Amino acid sequence: MKFSQTFIPTLREAPADAVIVSHRLMFRSGMLRKLANGLFTYLPLGLLAFRKVENIIREEMNAIGSLEIKPSVVAPGELWKESGRWESMGDSMLRVKNRAGADMVVSPTAEEMVTGIVRDELSSYKQLPLSIYQINVKYRDEIRPRYGVMRGREFTMKDAYSYHVDEQSLDETYQKMGTAYRRIFKRCGLAVLPVRADSGAMGGSGSEEFMVESEIGDNTLLLCRECDYAANVEKAGCKPDYDAPADALAPAADAAPLEKIPTPAARTIAELCAFLKTDAKTFVKTLIYRAVNVELDLSNAPGCALLKRVRPAPDAPAVYAEAFFAVCIRGDLDVNEAKLAAALKAGEVSLASDADVERLTGAPVGFAGPVGLASLPVVADETTAALKDAVAGALEKDVHYRHVAYGRDFAPWLAADVRTVKAGDRCPVCGGEMYEKKGNELGHIFKLGYKYTKPMNARFLDENGASQTPVMGSYGIGVDRTLASIIEEHHDDAGIVWPMSVAPFHVVIVPIKYEGAVKSATDAIAAGLEKSGVETLVDDRNERAGVKFNDADLTGIPFRIVVGEKNLALETPSVEVKRRGEEEAKRMPVDAVVQETAGMVFDELMRLG
Repeated sequence: MKFSQTFIPTLREAPADAVIVSHRLMFRSGMLRKLANGLFTYLPLGLLAFRKVENIIREEMNAIGSLEIKPSVVAPGELWKESGRWESMGDSMLRVKNRAGADMVVSPTAEEMVTGIVRDELSSYKQLPLSIYQINVKYRDEIRPRYGVMRGREFTMKDAYSYHVDEQSLDETYQKMGTAYRRIFKRCGLAVLPVRADSGAMGGSGSEEFMVESEIGDNTLLLCRECDYAANVEKAGCKPDYDAPADALAPAADAAPLEKIPTPAARTIAELCAFLKTDAKTFVKTLIYRAVNVELDLSNAPGCALLKRVRPAPDAPAVYAEAFFAVCIRGDLDVNEAKLAAALKAGEVSLASDADVERLTGAPVGFAGPVGLASLPVVADETTAALKDAVAGALEKDVHYRHVAYGRDFAPWLAADVRTVKAGDRCPVCGGEMYEKKGNELGHIFKLGYKYTKPMNARFLDENGASQTPVMGSYGIGVDRTLASIIEEHHDDAGIVWPMSVAPFHVVIVPIKYEGAVKSATDAIAAGLEKSGVETLVDDRNERAGVKFNDADLTGIPFRIVVGEKNLALETPSVEVKRRGEEEAKRMPVDAVVQETAGMVFDELMRLG
């Protein structure tokens, strides 16, 4: 391929809104252009690298027996109503109506669509396990798209779905997918960190994320210094830093009597600590939360008797469109809203408004507490079980309780781990100290269980002729985000430094002047490399050598071969070969350059797998 025959509009400066390395370099190297906020067009150079990533993913999916399909991007809204996610996905899902007035969805993911396809064809256990995947466009209406293709509105995802007769079969495929993901990212030249993760709106019994470390990462990761424990902060647990009593609901034998005390102008934990001359660890902090689309059964919960349950579809789980909870946690800790949403089986949780707090507790914000609170179900973090002489709000303005004992003065409707784990907390596996990193998610695998197959009535006959529901898994990789992350990890001040496996070209040949003997030597080397299977770009532009060298570095092509009259005139005609990222070029005889360069290219491809 000749530079003059392709379209690589390099830039000396990046757009003002390009604030991360991959965004800047994808624009400057002529890989990408912006169509609108969160919407991008891949130009030829960018698409070549994109296809390399896509093909690596495809090869590894095929290697574990997953079968590729090509469904439409637009899906019937009825499928999403069957699963219950028509409501719970919120405004991030782009909903449209066709000319017949039917609800349609521009797919943000495809659990419903693929399950709808599978249920129409599935009849027997002999068809299972079944693993199918697509590499297709998705759309999520991000509130604030940023960082180029790292967080765009339209993106390409590899999403796979598997269906099984039982959990054991699901686990086997889940493990295969995890292994395949590790191979994919290794072949892309990425160092990924698999971490325990929250399943979020996807639901299911377990999931694992594949992260890359990043200063601009959307995720906070907790890692142990002593063992291989790693988790997203949304899922991370820690070893208790307290001694929980064997019978948490039994009051301490020496617990002092409950006492109501005035606390004028002290409503925050810090103000109360100063006023009472005590420590935040002795407080029961109570926050009022609003939850939407709650699937947890609240029929026996305080204050929930009149809540209206909604059943989105005949076989979908019943949900409460809105419910409120009092969430208690030790005063020095913070509530992890992802954990809380998971504990409540809620689509989303958020702090209640001041007006709702006063309406539900009868007291201003800052004076809520679990003692005597009959209007709300109390969700208590596990840390509160050790509090037998605590301070808590008394449901009155400027009043608190002292000597509050868990089990004697209040007992939760639900006890759960809703604590936000932080650096310095102890690993739940080995007790070692944990530390934080920022990371970006490239892939996520889920054990979904019956989350979608049951409400969508997917069925098969088992070996005894009985009708059963298949258990399901879901496995995604963001192709655009993977490509951007490769650039984030592989670059220098001059530009991109591509791993060989995903480079748009393996070699760029730079003739000092593309004419005469230089042109003949350039064309011969290019033809030899192409015949050997080495993807080659010839920079035949009528530009200064410095411009060509800068663009070669900017675009990151792994090997640069410089052809000039001076070296061709030597007793042994030679060219200069330079590996991108290395300081020194090597002189190489013209009659050996094809074989030696091809050897280096294929050696690196073999190393990456």
